[in-house]
Amino acid sequence: QVTLVESGGGSVQAGGSLRLSCKVTYTMYYIWYSMAWFRQAPGKEREGIAAIGIDRSLSYADSVKGRFTISQDNDKPDLYLQMNSLKPEDTAMYYCAINPRRRLDPAPLGLENYNLWGQGTQVTVSS
Repeated sequence: QVTLVESGGGSVQAGGSLRLSCKVTYTMYYIWYSMAWFRQAPGKEREGIAAIGIDRSLSYADSVKGRFTISQDNDKPDLYLQMNSLKPEDTAMYYCAINPRRRLDPAPLGLENYNLWGQGTQVTVSS
């Protein structure tokens, strides 16, 4: 069993920064090909914004490129998202996810590739 727990969300003014964490715990060995951060704003579909592949390849959505950075510990599967220059349109629930199905290059941002999810952490950016 694999469990993902996000933390680090909160309220911040536009232009501020937040660092999200995703702690991964597991009770048995598992395979993953990529991990990613998704977000979902009220009334909108969940969208992939940053992903890292098992080969450390990185992918970013255009909406966050240059502002957000995804990273992972070298010796642990825990995932991070450094978010700088935040905008009100970044307000959403943020989720981390694991793709245990297949390896794609670059790491995919599509929702269909991920089937292990955390419970989410809320990010609110005020103008």
